[in-house]
Amino acid sequence: MTTARTFAATLLLILAAASLGAQSAQASGKELTIEEKFLQKSIELQVLKEQAFAPEYDSKMLALDDIAEKMSKGSLGSEAADVEFILEYLAMEGTSHTVREGLRLANYFPDVRRRSTELLGKVRTEQSKNALITVLLNDDEPMVKAQAAYALGELGMNENNEVAAALVFAVDREDHTRADNNWGYAMALAFEKLHQKTGGLKYPGAFRALVKISQGNYLATVKQKALQVLEQMKK
Repeated sequence: MTTARTFAATLLLILAAASLGAQSAQASGKELTIEEKFLQKSIELQVLKEQAFAPEYDSKMLALDDIAEKMSKGSLGSEAADVEFILEYLAMEGTSHTVREGLRLANYFPDVRRRSTELLGKVRTEQSKNALITVLLNDDEPMVKAQAAYALGELGMNENNEVAAALVFAVDREDHTRADNNWGYAMALAFEKLHQKTGGLKYPGAFRALVKISQGNYLATVKQKALQVLEQMKK
């Protein structure tokens, strides 16, 4: 963590110095170079990208902490598209796109993917919805898939039952004799949220998926939640 913080602090100082030079050039009437204009765009954004795309776990988590703070303040502004790209990249790093060092899979951090997926669900765009579907269907870690499912339910975007179909597909391919309880509960919650936010989910596959969860090898609380959501959807 100390190394990542030192790296970020050093980079910030370097970029800040370059930015001050660009500001001085602008004040003197000198035409800015492409590099100077680029640095002026956003010092913080450049640091954020360096942290996110660095290979170290701690650096990536620092970037996610910064993004979470920006979101809580509602201060993304013109950087929203860049932040969304960073979140998509981190949510899929190690799964949809991989980095290998010899035979070893590098940058495989489920915690980073889960946190990125959580934040991606707060972006609330068509692109973020599509990215969450990709995470749901491509990731191999239950906690990441569970987060993606919950985020999709929270978004409540389900044109042509696209999200409902993705959730059903995820349930259909799962081995319910060995499935993760947190994942099963999150799937039930996802159907519930989607039902509530869309004014009623009538997609037939959703009923079938919830029945599968209610009959699977889950804890009683998971089964009860699936049955509870089924009752809601019948009304």
